[in-house]
Amino acid sequence: MSRDAIGETRKIVCSRKAMPENKTQMTDATVDAFLSRLTPEKRANEARVLDALFQEVTGFQPRLWGESIIGYGHYHYRYASGREGDFLATGFSPRKRAFSIYIMPGYADFDAILKRLGKHKTGRSCLYVNKLADIDTGALKELVCAGLDDLATQWPIKPT
Repeated sequence: MSRDAIGETRKIVCSRKAMPENKTQMTDATVDAFLSRLTPEKRANEARVLDALFQEVTGFQPRLWGESIIGYGHYHYRYASGREGDFLATGFSPRKRAFSIYIMPGYADFDAILKRLGKHKTGRSCLYVNKLADIDTGALKELVCAGLDDLATQWPIKPT
């Protein structure tokens, strides 16, 4: 077998390797039980407010993803690379320092809403809010809707 043929065979074999699963998966744990364990109480109360906001805006029931992310809706993706999986459509995590709010696939075209949101920081598809008093929850509702609309142009969103 020629070197070129061996190289091509390796490429085929290597491309058939299983892609790793997402580390964060939807679980059967209840969101109410998770929220009841949150401390301090002020953080737990704010998390309950966010839960109600996300349920109102999305119309989806909350599901726990991993150990600490509350998600609403989910989607199945498949990239050109062959990697595929399932992930939450939107949601949040009440971290110690700040709430992490997940808007998929990111915040690229939402500058006008973000300007009205209030005090926050952004990552690629994550928004960090220290406390709810720092933001305009009306703008957050708009942002969640805009994120879901944007995501739905790429992948079908299913209810949780």
